[in-house]
Amino acid sequence: MSETGRLRGIASMVGAVALFALMDSGLKLLSPHYPPMQVAALRGLASLPLVFVWALADGGFAQLVRVRWALHLLRGVLAVVMLAAFAYALRLMPLAEAYAIFFVAPLLITAIAALFLREEVGWRRWTAIGVGMCGVLIVLKPSGAGMLTLGGAAMLVAALGYSVSAIAVRVLGRTDSTQSMVFWMLAMLSLFATIAAWNDWKAIRPEDWWVLAGIGATGAVGQFLVTYAFSASPASIVAPFEYTALAWAMALDWVLWKTLPDARMLAGAAVIVLAGLYLLRRERVHTEAEHP
Repeated sequence: MSETGRLRGIASMVGAVALFALMDSGLKLLSPHYPPMQVAALRGLASLPLVFVWALADGGFAQLVRVRWALHLLRGVLAVVMLAAFAYALRLMPLAEAYAIFFVAPLLITAIAALFLREEVGWRRWTAIGVGMCGVLIVLKPSGAGMLTLGGAAMLVAALGYSVSAIAVRVLGRTDSTQSMVFWMLAMLSLFATIAAWNDWKAIRPEDWWVLAGIGATGAVGQFLVTYAFSASPASIVAPFEYTALAWAMALDWVLWKTLPDARMLAGAAVIVLAGLYLLRRERVHTEAEHP
């Protein structure tokens, strides 16, 4: 792998994370005005046409129909739960705090992979998982007053849904293309969430159409960039840059809502991020030991 390829991969990941942060800011702007399930549906519907064009241009239509339907259906259901919980949490908490809790997802992915895929996870990584969960408790205010608020609980549900979906991606990736996985996740999210939200559906306010356009564009382009990042550079190099999302979230919180994180949230986020980075390092060591 050339140095230029590594730098392009890193730059693509940083760009993708920035775009996803902008997309989530759009979801947060919508969340006070629409039910969480409708926000989830709008997220899928906004990006689906662009992702469909991307899939046709990069792989063709055949890759979208020769897939493992059962696992795509599972991911579609998980996407509805995850996005609805995520939208609900964004209504109740700053973006940076929501991200800090969501960063527990890599820890949950490792734990789930060990329990259900029988992947080998040594005591060091289990310790990192435990430390990361302690970081979540710090973010959730261990004083008791804010422990397991509705927003915090919803974000944990979103992180769990994302983690299970990521495990499904590991299995799907053996046979199905990235484009098909992204397309069917958004298609099923759009369909299932729209059906679930139909009875409470609210008309889109005129001023929100620009927000929806931004969500669609940032979500689609961000997905393209993150796909390119993992193809241009090893995952162990680009994955740590996903944590730059916290910096983007704090900046957007200040610019759009004039809020800044407190010391407790930053301390908890630091614990979670450090645990996640350690897991990535141990994963790299483990992979190198298996494939010298």
